[in-house]
Amino acid sequence: MANSTRTKNENSIMESASPLSGRKKAQQSPGSRSRYHVSAPGHCFRKVTLTKPTFCHNCSDFIWGLIGFICEVCNFMCHEKCLKTVRTACSCMAPTLVRVSDSTKLNCSIAACDCVCELHAHSECAAFSCGDCRLCHQDGSQDFDTLHHHWREGNIPSGARCEVCRRTCGSSDVLAGMRCEWCGMTTHAACYVIVPPECGLGRLRSMLLHPACVQICSRNFSKMHCYRISESCQNDLAASCCGDVFFAAGTGRISVFLQTSGKQVLKVFDGDDAVKRSHFRLVSIPRITKNEEVVESALRTFYIPDDSLDYELQDNGQQALHSNDILNRNGTPDEKAIFKENVPEAWLLRAKPQDTEVLKVYAGWLKVGVAYISISISKNSTVDSVIKEVLTQLGRQVQFTSRQMNQTRFYIVESRKQVVQVNLLLEGLPVQLSKEEYTNLLQEHLAIKSESTHIASPFVGAVVVQITCFSEAERIYMLAKDTSVSNQQLTSLVIPEIMHNKLPKGGSPLLVFVNPKSGGLKGQELLYGFRKLLNPHQVFDMTNGGPLPGLHTFREVPRFRVLVCGGDGTVGWVLGVLEAIRHKLVCPEPPIGIVPLGTGNDLARILRWGAGYSGEDPHHILVSVDEAEEVQMDRWTILLDAQEVTEDGKENGFLEPPKIVQMNNYFGLGIDAELSLDFHHAREEEPGKFNSRFHNKGVYLKAGLQKLSHTRNLHKDLKLQVDKQEVELPSIEGLIFLNIPSWGSGADLWGSEGDSRYGKPRIDDGMLEVVGVTGVVHMGQVQGGMRSGIRLAQGNYVRITVTKPIPVQVDGEPWIQAPGNIIISAAGPKVRMLRKSKHKQKKQPASLKERRSESPSSSDGGH
Repeated sequence: MANSTRTKNENSIMESASPLSGRKKAQQSPGSRSRYHVSAPGHCFRKVTLTKPTFCHNCSDFIWGLIGFICEVCNFMCHEKCLKTVRTACSCMAPTLVRVSDSTKLNCSIAACDCVCELHAHSECAAFSCGDCRLCHQDGSQDFDTLHHHWREGNIPSGARCEVCRRTCGSSDVLAGMRCEWCGMTTHAACYVIVPPECGLGRLRSMLLHPACVQICSRNFSKMHCYRISESCQNDLAASCCGDVFFAAGTGRISVFLQTSGKQVLKVFDGDDAVKRSHFRLVSIPRITKNEEVVESALRTFYIPDDSLDYELQDNGQQALHSNDILNRNGTPDEKAIFKENVPEAWLLRAKPQDTEVLKVYAGWLKVGVAYISISISKNSTVDSVIKEVLTQLGRQVQFTSRQMNQTRFYIVESRKQVVQVNLLLEGLPVQLSKEEYTNLLQEHLAIKSESTHIASPFVGAVVVQITCFSEAERIYMLAKDTSVSNQQLTSLVIPEIMHNKLPKGGSPLLVFVNPKSGGLKGQELLYGFRKLLNPHQVFDMTNGGPLPGLHTFREVPRFRVLVCGGDGTVGWVLGVLEAIRHKLVCPEPPIGIVPLGTGNDLARILRWGAGYSGEDPHHILVSVDEAEEVQMDRWTILLDAQEVTEDGKENGFLEPPKIVQMNNYFGLGIDAELSLDFHHAREEEPGKFNSRFHNKGVYLKAGLQKLSHTRNLHKDLKLQVDKQEVELPSIEGLIFLNIPSWGSGADLWGSEGDSRYGKPRIDDGMLEVVGVTGVVHMGQVQGGMRSGIRLAQGNYVRITVTKPIPVQVDGEPWIQAPGNIIISAAGPKVRMLRKSKHKQKKQPASLKERRSESPSSSDGGH
């Protein structure tokens, strides 16, 4: 937020020049001081004397000399030569310049904007911030096909260059420069006004979900609900101070503030509503101050650039201060003794009644050349007369409505019938139920109304409910969060609708899944980073509903790619859900890329995504995904048929129902599964400690050392058949079946030596490699690269007979398997994976001309 960042320049100005810390002469009238008005709206500059090195917010250059010009409202600092070129609007004017008509998409909470765009504000400035967030979807009340740049001031790299003049526009010293949050274009504040308004979405356009293709009816839902931002992400903002002005809410007490001798602090409320909410601002003024100066300081504190003569301060329940009143708390005699003693510290800021007022009417559509139209009204004005005057200027058949925001706004919108359809995904229901049974279950627990609700897509343990009433959708959404069915808590999510007929031809949007619990806090950082770089509607939090919400949202997209940020278990989770609902997707086999956030990351290693995420720039990750190549990978089905087996090998009844699991990387029995089981138990006991790869590997090492003296004659407890051929097992403690040439955090268990009996392992050869290990020492030697495993067989159909309970693990998920038969076979079609390209990333266009000349078809990211 511009007004919050610029406050650091206040300390570089002499105290006598600060608008809130006093005046050079206490009795000086505000109107007698020199003001410098510029073309940028809202600013009120005055000349100040600098006491330490200061930089210009307009050009980011150093201000030589002792003279600078600062805005009294937002602390914007600039050269004298830059006064004529200032184009950045003052913070007080930001709410009036936002042109999107739906207020629910604008004034979102600071926590939501910090997760979606890059709006940052001090805690005391949050109430006055203008959440001009990106327009990421259509809500049915407006249609747009052309996306405009969404400019955000500052927060750009210090070495960034302007796309117009090619000079450096970033700075590490001041808030300077403009950047489009869609395409990433950077310019000077004085140059961005000449850039064409249409945005080309930049380097990531081939994988970005265009906002014009997304529709969601969000009238009764906040941005936190629409973007599925979990409540755990709504952290408290860091408290910080802005000079002498502080904000407090709800406590009824004055917060800690700076107060020097010769000053007093007033508590000022902005009207009666602020008194009810206990929202006030603290204003520091000299002890002897004329009322005009007090009113002016209060206006600047609330970011109001109006004339102080149009406002007055009133004590709560008492008379107002007149223009010739002087506040005096020193006890010295003066001619005007009004409020001489016991001056109240709480005041109400009110506007004086006027014969005529100016009404700002905002157009409810985007294709209008002005942000608003000013209409003069009086006591005799009617709604009909205002509408006629507005229609005269707009020349359009519209209907007048009004909305309430942090400041009153009047909208004039097009008369049209909006079709309401809110899609809610309810998860946590019993599995294997029919559509009618799900309907009866929801009517019993949620009392849904059949006339306004319809179950569209039943899944395994989840349904999508289409609701045609906003109030009913809100009721079901909130009620489902507090409802349990069969002792399982329900999860409710608002799901957007992708209009696939509007998707650009040849495009391949990216569906991103992030597991924030993986990789310590790295997963949360990636979640925020991808939401800011892409459309938030294509980035999904795995802890908030799993993969199903994202796959259902992209069900009608003809071509898309998937990026999974997590460990091998997270990748297997996505592949499992994808296999279950493949028949409902127009693109049943999307290619999948990986950002490794787990401990082993064996699958990511062989696909060249690295051994683990180490803080790489999210933009570079997306470019690598765009340039990645597609490869095929086998998947395997493991049937676990637990039966009691007698000593002579005969089966004697079922011990438990058969279980089917999917395998992507490897399947182990014996010692390696036992170590994974010990690690799993340790993590369940103290999950908070397992937040780094180094600690996780240390726990694995400790568990291995404890098993040094342990012996398990595995070859006596099981029988192995590969492609219906009996395989004689040597004396081993672990048996491992490999689908990929990486095991145990990158170890080559099969080995690289040539062998005429077996073919070279590949991830798409339709074969499993069977390897044995003799114990913990052997596994440690394999990890160190000194040995390889014992090669036993290679085939595509495996049958194992287990005579005793034994630890097993599939892709790192361990459990104790009862005696019985285990059958491993190919699991349908191969899955398509993305392998990172070896060549370097392509450079971005060097100039604005080259950027404009690029067409969406020129990018090879979707091919």
